[in-house]
Amino acid sequence: MIKKFVKFPKKINLKKNEKFFLEKNLRDIVYKSKKRPQGVNDMIIKEPYKPELDDLYRLYNFITLNKRTTILEFGSGYSSLIFLLALQHNKKKYFNKINSLRRNNLFELFIVDNEKKYLVLTKKKILNFKKNIKDKKLRKEFDNIKINFIFSDCVMTMYKGNYATEYTKLPLCNPDFIYLDAPDQFKIKKKINNFTTAHKDMMPMACDILKFENFLTPGTIIVVDGRAANSEFLLNNFKRKWLYLNDKIHDQHIFYLNSPALGKYNERQLKFYKS
Repeated sequence: MIKKFVKFPKKINLKKNEKFFLEKNLRDIVYKSKKRPQGVNDMIIKEPYKPELDDLYRLYNFITLNKRTTILEFGSGYSSLIFLLALQHNKKKYFNKINSLRRNNLFELFIVDNEKKYLVLTKKKILNFKKNIKDKKLRKEFDNIKINFIFSDCVMTMYKGNYATEYTKLPLCNPDFIYLDAPDQFKIKKKINNFTTAHKDMMPMACDILKFENFLTPGTIIVVDGRAANSEFLLNNFKRKWLYLNDKIHDQHIFYLNSPALGKYNERQLKFYKS
């Protein structure tokens, strides 16, 4: 049912995947994707995960195929750079077709992270990428995509009687695409009744999206990277009409807000996605 509303990327082989990133001037991502994979018991991460080309290619295409305009990303890394590329593509292609939409953060990326070192690394990745663009016009197009970096602690909290985690600061935006890939369950502050997610037998359990669910417009897409227990928690607590798919092959959980349109502006937004 969800595939009636969300366009899913087609799978391509490794050679085509590598070619895609090389053509995007992302040779570094292809090189680093060949690092030793993370061990199944290496749960406490001291350095960034290696880039997964298939996952990054899918994220790029989720944004471009579904004409997303405003992205909220929990976590930062190579995905942030890919979102920048996808927003630049969409702005160039659709900028003249969105005048009638009530969207106040068009072609903006909001990145929330509770680890400053990853925000710094991500900023460097993006700056280096821009510096390597020789075409001045193209570089200006990327410079015109606004990126908001938000540092926020993440703490244990209670959500409707359940233990969960929450960021203490969120950006003021209403995204039409949310990517949930943070926080690290071991980087959570405080305990409640001595309980915390910072234990190898626990798992991530973020509740932030639930708190602003009522403000999201129909047509919003959420992609959760792994985090099966957290995805089940979201699904069990959402109050509106969401379509859901557990993509076991790619270890992703996809949600689509299929509530009735909120009015004429939201109807225009939905028509734009489908056109």
